[in-house]
Amino acid sequence: MSRLLIVVEKPSDWGSYYPSENVVSATDYLKDSTAAEPGERVQVINLCRSYKYLGVGYYVSLLAEARGQRVIPTVRTINDLRRRSLWGLDIDDLNQRLGRMPPGSAEGGTELGVLVHFGRCDHAPLAEVARQVFEAFPCPILRLEFEHQRSWRIRSIKPAGLHTLDDAQEDAFAAALDAFSRKIWRKPRARRKFRYEIAMLHDPAEAMPPSNKRALRHFIEAGKALGIEVDPITRNDFSRLAEYDGLFIRETTSLDNHTYRFAHRAEREGMVVIDDPVSILRCTNKIYLNDLLRARKLPMPRSEVVFRDNEAQLAQLGGTLGYPLVLKIPDGSFSRGVVKVADEAALRSAAAGLFQHSALLIAQEFMYTEFDWRIGVLNGQALYACQYFMSRGHWQIYDHAHGGNGVPRSGGFKTLPVRDAPPEIVRLALKACAAIGDGLYGVDLKSDGKRSAIIEVNDNPSIDAGVEDAYLGEDLYRRIMGEFLRRLECRRLGVAE
Repeated sequence: MSRLLIVVEKPSDWGSYYPSENVVSATDYLKDSTAAEPGERVQVINLCRSYKYLGVGYYVSLLAEARGQRVIPTVRTINDLRRRSLWGLDIDDLNQRLGRMPPGSAEGGTELGVLVHFGRCDHAPLAEVARQVFEAFPCPILRLEFEHQRSWRIRSIKPAGLHTLDDAQEDAFAAALDAFSRKIWRKPRARRKFRYEIAMLHDPAEAMPPSNKRALRHFIEAGKALGIEVDPITRNDFSRLAEYDGLFIRETTSLDNHTYRFAHRAEREGMVVIDDPVSILRCTNKIYLNDLLRARKLPMPRSEVVFRDNEAQLAQLGGTLGYPLVLKIPDGSFSRGVVKVADEAALRSAAAGLFQHSALLIAQEFMYTEFDWRIGVLNGQALYACQYFMSRGHWQIYDHAHGGNGVPRSGGFKTLPVRDAPPEIVRLALKACAAIGDGLYGVDLKSDGKRSAIIEVNDNPSIDAGVEDAYLGEDLYRRIMGEFLRRLECRRLGVAE
């Protein structure tokens, strides 16, 4: 059985609509602490004039949650909308969509404001954006303000009160409320077959994903064996994220795309997250990672941070690091954005190209080895060990210039038990991960017989069926899903992870 309650701050706010037994004043709602009937689901639509902190509207949502009722907006949504620093992260994708808005969307102006009622708006070019804003911040009435500089972008997102609507807006609100109230809680969610549900974020179209399709299937099967449903989702499922207990990211991560926003949102929802946003922050930028490992006095190839428009520094790099040397953009992955240069002329040419993508670069001494070590680490424990051999005739594992169909050519590999890897390599990998966190990492290292050095720590390591699982097989997937289960159980029981 379900029941809908519409809470208004003053009875006059509902004056334009037919009386309804579903409508109650905020004062009456706050005074009535009657518990719901057994099996009853109560949906509260909070239409108070303001959601100011510790105001009447704020307390309506707060007490609805305390009473076990579903409320819109939630206290979390109210708090998120209070500061741009909180909601700004969640709208970058929407701003990219706005860059493609048709000309004349604001009748030639540079500003535009629209009202959104339960995800609906009357401005057709913004219908999809309005829906997605509502999914990110479920609030009955939102006022979106846009500005145009080089392209359209969202300037502000603010709740609006029912009492501020004119006649036409009241009609639009009534239609949206009717559609919303008819679809919410029409039937209870099906009983779970599993103890927990994890969303596995992936991109079916990604050319070089962290896990191939067979590996994704292995994760699903491993979860099922442990009573966990692993549900593959894509970037279009952002609004569904809070339905799950955990998030497992199997898509190449970046601070400036949706993967970081998924991780950030999941962590705010109290979910178990791998990769967590702090790990993404610390691993995806090589300059940050370089300083972090240097502060821990961990061995790395000799490196320098290179600044744009510093000609003197470029001229001195050869004497400092020697030639050949390697130049990298901070956020490259899979050997992309990495250039080896043999002399100063090549250095200046390569730097000019890479500086178009970043104000800072990192220059590193060239340390030749036939293969790189990769040690997989989960929660501070070494999980697997691989040797990745350089691509034939190339100095890197991936040769982007000689691949086919957009996929670079890569060298061979050898997967072996962790116990058979050099102890020094494993020890350095664990020390590097201790500086990052307790998530799932892949540490790349080199050893030339004279010394060992950490190249980088990856927050989103490759786990491909037939490669990283070549020794452990299905046990690799069970161990990772087992760590999810351990963390989920700790949270359920309220004990430290």
